[in-house]
Amino acid sequence: MAPDPELDDLTPPGLPAIIGAGLEYTLAQHGPVTSLAEAAAARGVDPGRLIKSLVVRRGEGDYLFVLVPGGRSISWPKLRALLGVNRLSMPSAAEALEVTGYPRGSITPFGATTAWPVIADLALAGGQVSIGAGAPGAAVTVDSGPLVEVLGAQLADVTDPEG
Repeated sequence: MAPDPELDDLTPPGLPAIIGAGLEYTLAQHGPVTSLAEAAAARGVDPGRLIKSLVVRRGEGDYLFVLVPGGRSISWPKLRALLGVNRLSMPSAAEALEVTGYPRGSITPFGATTAWPVIADLALAGGQVSIGAGAPGAAVTVDSGPLVEVLGAQLADVTDPEG
């Protein structure tokens, strides 16, 4: 198999897993951004279609990814009810790096050190979304249906609007 021309030393670390999953994607790489609106503009998507990949701790050595649309935040009561647990927490930055292989701001389920379960907020269903590729300023735009499918994600209402 010939090497992929998009893969080189500057390849975001999650991109090989995205390619390996067979997703059709458009890669966007941009410089630093300071807001959701700037990130969405740099990626050419509506802010609500930009995905934040958050790692959540269920218990000792037990984590999951939660895919949260831009402009929304995790609803802890909804997520706890879905998972049937009384307590969830966000790991420290060091712990998140240890369990995913990615620093905060670059976390993605693609190419993570462990294939933790994934929950995708229902608001992401249908249409194109932008998800991080494992490096600051690197993301792919993909169709949400195949994204949810390749990640084996559970679609559920687990967020509320921010603010």
